[in-house]
Amino acid sequence: MIDDADRPLLARALELAERGARTAAPNPLVGCVIARHGTVVAEGFHVRPGERHAEAMALEVAAEGARDATVYVTLEPCAHHGRTPPCADALVAAGVGRVVVLAGDPAPHASGAGLLRLADAGIPVDLADDDDPLAVAARRQNAGFRTWHALGRPHVTYKAAQTLDGRTATRAGDSRWISGEASRARVHELRARAGAVMVGAGTALADDPELTARDCDPPAERQPLRVVWDRALRIAEDSRLARTTERGPVLVLCTPGADPARRAALEAAGVEVAEAADLAAGLAVLHARAVQTVLCEGGQGLAGALLGAGLVDRMLVVTAPKLLGDPAAPGLVGATGTVVGRMDEATGLVALGCEQVGEDLWIDAWLREPR
Repeated sequence: MIDDADRPLLARALELAERGARTAAPNPLVGCVIARHGTVVAEGFHVRPGERHAEAMALEVAAEGARDATVYVTLEPCAHHGRTPPCADALVAAGVGRVVVLAGDPAPHASGAGLLRLADAGIPVDLADDDDPLAVAARRQNAGFRTWHALGRPHVTYKAAQTLDGRTATRAGDSRWISGEASRARVHELRARAGAVMVGAGTALADDPELTARDCDPPAERQPLRVVWDRALRIAEDSRLARTTERGPVLVLCTPGADPARRAALEAAGVEVAEAADLAAGLAVLHARAVQTVLCEGGQGLAGALLGAGLVDRMLVVTAPKLLGDPAAPGLVGATGTVVGRMDEATGLVALGCEQVGEDLWIDAWLREPR
């Protein structure tokens, strides 16, 4: 079982895993610590596909120091041959004395195989309880990877900024800027970590956004796929998105049979166009492209449609210390297609957190836990 002496080392493994947050996808984030009698011998984390896994990196550093040591890892060691050899086999060959794991692998071809390989070799394995806070953190850390395997779609986070009275723009549509500079910098970091950033046609037309990850330190190595849910292909071929395809790909999702002339114009500008009957089908398009995480940045119409379809997993609501005092100004979420008549019928949350960033309050609301 996991004891108090294990917990700081497991927490350190989670910190190490975060170092691959921008680059590891579509592989999961994994951190590894090798320790003897509580003293760290080596550390490792997975950087990007095709490179060493966290366990292999740590084992290389530890060398003979890994023998009879305890290995702390955030995700079940792999037991299959992919681009790199199985980590479970490497741990067995190194003669480690014990392995502590925070979360099992959700991939059907891998789930349980690494734990079984270690157990068959006589290595004691401790898997954290599902409700252990460190195990919850490990699953959330790989929410995209887990959702992609478990639900067959990307993990969807809806991010929006609002005033204290719940307005996301003036009635004229002006939303620049509700949040402060520190919050806007954090949004760029979220984009750098996301597989895709998604907006609706209304936001694309009103704001003419670029949706790239720019204000990042260090600079982003890659740009997310920029996606517009635009059923009627209203976005212009001279929009900022279409003019910046050399900085990162742009995908427009439209309904089947949308205006072929508009489609041809967008494709000529370097924008990819794909058909999707509804939002679930649109996410299936992204799933097929190995996109595991979607950061939805608005607007309220797209947010309402995603919520109504049960496709939002997490909400990040940035609340600024400002008041508009205008009931006609748009709110956080548009029509969901359902009407709640009683408060006890409202959608509940499985977890809620908050943090002050600059002058703003960030509310982190999980609608479902990744499994």
